[in-house]
Amino acid sequence: MATTAIIGDGPAGLSAALLLAKNGQRTIVYAQDDTLMHKAQLHNYLGIDDVSGTAFQGTAQRQARAVGAELRDEAVESLGAEGDEFVLRTVEGEQRADAVIVAGGRASRRLATGLGAQESDGAIVVDAEQRTTVPGLYAAGHVVRPERSQAIISAGAGAVAALDILSREAGKDVHDWDVPQG
Repeated sequence: MATTAIIGDGPAGLSAALLLAKNGQRTIVYAQDDTLMHKAQLHNYLGIDDVSGTAFQGTAQRQARAVGAELRDEAVESLGAEGDEFVLRTVEGEQRADAVIVAGGRASRRLATGLGAQESDGAIVVDAEQRTTVPGLYAAGHVVRPERSQAIISAGAGAVAALDILSREAGKDVHDWDVPQG
């Protein structure tokens, strides 16, 4: 089973965690619930009439955990690469991962650029699949769109990154939708 580490637990990180864990990937989210969502009120998110960002965060965290994502209250202090793996270090220890999604604030942006990810005007540069210039390293959310950030866009970007990781792992395109029972 492949392991994906996600740095950041806003809409991008938790959306990616939900899809990856639901589809059998070992998924570890590193964050300290210090997201801009706690300053938001959502009344422009498709399918939601009106909810505080904090309530949204709680629901998203529960959803990700319910399908097997591991949420760790830890800050990643360093991010390196050894062969085909990434090495994340926290105060608690070391974790190896096959892919990493950077979806946090300035600190996660520094981790990505420290590995060689391209940056332009304070944003990590990604392609249409949220891939950075470093193979296996993805970026989504505020680190990609700091001046045009929005919750539903961030969640969609996290989902795009997750589907690309799942597709690469499967060796074919992967879709994620569920059919109602009955």
